[in-house]
Amino acid sequence: MRNRLVVANWKMNGSLEANARWAEAFLALEDAGCDAAVCAPSVYLSQMACLLKGSSVALGAQDVNEFESGAYTGEVSARMLAEIGCSYVIVGHSERRALYGDTDDRVALKAKAALAAGIHPIVCVGETLEEREAGETIAVVSRQLEAVIGKVGAEDFARCTVAYEPVWAIGTGKSATPEIAQEVHAALRAELTKHAAELGDKVRILYGGSVKPGNAASLFAMPDIDGGLIGGAALKAQDFYEICTAH
Repeated sequence: MRNRLVVANWKMNGSLEANARWAEAFLALEDAGCDAAVCAPSVYLSQMACLLKGSSVALGAQDVNEFESGAYTGEVSARMLAEIGCSYVIVGHSERRALYGDTDDRVALKAKAALAAGIHPIVCVGETLEEREAGETIAVVSRQLEAVIGKVGAEDFARCTVAYEPVWAIGTGKSATPEIAQEVHAALRAELTKHAAELGDKVRILYGGSVKPGNAASLFAMPDIDGGLIGGAALKAQDFYEICTAH
């Protein structure tokens, strides 16, 4: 049985004051009944580590460099994230791929670096609208997934989480129907099972792409959707809580 995981991806949002208000509001609510994590901008990770200390909410980062240290100005290593208390890190988000040139190979190296530091990578995969209309969805997400498994190995990939985020549904207000999302999640799980039955059973696959309190329950009801990677709706503590508890 895979426990539901719901992850807040704040992207480039937040402030010291807003973060404190969010943590106070969310932690004042009843138990969310699932595994929850907050991926905050790197400059706020120290603050969030303090605010979330002693709670059941895990801390995550939004990106990581693939190297351990060196002349990489502005970058943050997995060791640094682990030292500050991060349990998760997002790798391969479509915005990193599209805006900052993260290739499949670099995403795989980032995942490998995170695992080596004891951090669970959330490996994002997803297709563009053009790729979906060309019938290439499964081929694209399978390629992105296989790039990481090939680099880290099936045994270590068991410590990863996968997030399916159709690019056409991120920040657009559009969301894949539960049936469309389930079809891709099932294909991803089948791809994992090719490597090992245990891998398909154990790895959680999250859905991301305009998840809101109003559509979370229908998405999470699908058999292969194990939670969500939440963008805009995660900026409000109450909305994030309602997504966590959706049923």
